[in-house]
Amino acid sequence: MNDSLQDGPVHFEVDYPERSDRLLAACGILWFVKPLLLLPHLVVMWFLGLAMAVVMWISYWIVLFTGNYPRGLFDFVVSVQRWQNRMTAWIAGLTDRYPPFRLS
Repeated sequence: MNDSLQDGPVHFEVDYPERSDRLLAACGILWFVKPLLLLPHLVVMWFLGLAMAVVMWISYWIVLFTGNYPRGLFDFVVSVQRWQNRMTAWIAGLTDRYPPFRLS
């Protein structure tokens, strides 16, 4: 991998599992089971996605006029994206740990 790509502000790491849960793997084969299990997250994520779109629009104007991205708005957007990455990793079978309901 190019070294310049590793110097970015965001790093996504997933540890290789020593052992995977066979029941979750079977749920992955039946494509509709895991999304049903993830349904509560998807409902919450829909609202967080709307909030994130508003925050990003407001942040755009703040950055345009002040040149600074407010830390609280930045942290909110990053937290929502982290939550989405945890959901994606779980549904893709990269981890067996069910994603927690939190922004941190």
